[in-house]
Amino acid sequence: MKVLSIAVPCFNSAEYMRKCIDSLLVGKDDVEILIVNDGSNKDDTAKIADEYEKKYPTICKAIHKENGGHGDAVMFGLRAATGEFFKVVDSDDYLDKKSFLEVLNKLKEFIRDKENIDMLLCNFVYDKVGVKKKKVMTYKRNLPVNKKFEWEDIKPFHTGQYILMHSVIYRRELLIENGLDLPKHTFYVDNIFVYQPLKAVKDIYYMDVNLYRYYIGREDQSVNEQVMIGRIDQQIRVTKLMLDAFNPYDVVNKKLRKYLISYLEIMMVISSILAILSKDEENLKKKDELWNYLKDHNPRLYRRIRRGALGQAMNLPGKVGRSIAVAGYRIANKLYGFN
Repeated sequence: MKVLSIAVPCFNSAEYMRKCIDSLLVGKDDVEILIVNDGSNKDDTAKIADEYEKKYPTICKAIHKENGGHGDAVMFGLRAATGEFFKVVDSDDYLDKKSFLEVLNKLKEFIRDKENIDMLLCNFVYDKVGVKKKKVMTYKRNLPVNKKFEWEDIKPFHTGQYILMHSVIYRRELLIENGLDLPKHTFYVDNIFVYQPLKAVKDIYYMDVNLYRYYIGREDQSVNEQVMIGRIDQQIRVTKLMLDAFNPYDVVNKKLRKYLISYLEIMMVISSILAILSKDEENLKKKDELWNYLKDHNPRLYRRIRRGALGQAMNLPGKVGRSIAVAGYRIANKLYGFN
């Protein structure tokens, strides 16, 4: 059995996918690298995927499918995976090789000692083009280091600090047992990938290593501000899917419940800010419709988020409200490294 399955969604990724896959090969036969060609049609992505499978048949598997988007590619990878643990590495990102070997050794220890771990967390680095000092998202002030723990053992996360796809490795069976299902042709589903399984996570382990290098800088990248504004409908769709996934107030553990509500709050804020930044009346109507959706769907959660400082700022009328929201977004950019 493989220790770790890694899904690498690829769509016209020939320019950078080799760097990604090569960083994973240091895991040798402990890993399986599932190179998911998501209907690439403009370059040699499919050819490169087949090349790696042929050269490393016990490690790499090329999966060719019709285009279904990032989430669909992740799901194809998950369904094909056989490892005890599962991770997603986007084709324009890569893993630090030294840190990766440390993580693999720890995962092997868990398996050898029959120790249940639902989720392993590591730091990730915003590898932003043109920035010499890279921003590191670390959790060492919030989580116990190098020890198994539960939600009761965590300290509060500050605003903007969240568990993202880049930082998480899940136990594969946990994802399957909890019915993870990411929608097709939708961006920003990495939020669902992280959020939806959290309600079932009990045993956690954190390693203070900078494992994931998150590349930021391409003009067409999904986290580019103008690209995000153009895809506001998809951001809103993902937010609604997360609101529909389950009621966070049904979660018994208080610390986990608080974290889940905070995650939903930031999703509401991101959608709202994008609408405000667009200066488009139709998008502003979509923002209002989203808040009404939350109010109808979960009145208690609506009151909690709407009455909070962020919720109030997102709904202040006129130019003053818009100015405050835009200023908040700019500050978040500088603090957290988004493009």
